[in-house]
Amino acid sequence: MARWEPGAPERLQKAALELFATRGYEQTTATEIAQSVGLTERTFFRHFSDKREVLFYGQDVFVQAFLDGVDTAPSGASPIEIVACALQSAASLFPDERRPHSRQRQSVIEQNPALQERESHKLASLATTVADALRARGVDELAATLAAESGATVFGIAFTQWIREGEQRSLADISAHVLRELLTLTGKATASRSIVTTPTRN
Repeated sequence: MARWEPGAPERLQKAALELFATRGYEQTTATEIAQSVGLTERTFFRHFSDKREVLFYGQDVFVQAFLDGVDTAPSGASPIEIVACALQSAASLFPDERRPHSRQRQSVIEQNPALQERESHKLASLATTVADALRARGVDELAATLAAESGATVFGIAFTQWIREGEQRSLADISAHVLRELLTLTGKATASRSIVTTPTRN
């Protein structure tokens, strides 16, 4: 019987990412991942339902970071200010030393449509969860949905910038910048409403 070893999920995740990057995702099996770190296939499936889920290990921690930011936002904060707090909280999960790992992971995901779909689903689920948390704070339905969807979009854009080669800014700084740009755009849209006309029917 294989001996239980602490830290097995993290070891399997690291090994899987290395094998996916060198051999290819489709060419790597769960058995090979487990054997590369001295574990059994049975141990692999004790932690992960399939090899795809190795790349998404820690999703609950990721979502909880957003929820922690929502919970700690000051009372009276606007929906978008609450989302800003959530983004800052989530950014703490991605210190600079994690950037190479995140780059490698994203490279693997971008080479496989099924993994891309899973990643998109992750952000969609995040937006739904954050919207629920905003509503629990008393934010109305539409505002909660818009703010949460905006937050997920901002995170996705900021993360893509953060993992670019040569990027030195922290994820927190990039997220704040992207959010400011969004608010600038919406402000310009509001200011320009007076010159927008509705086409007349002949």
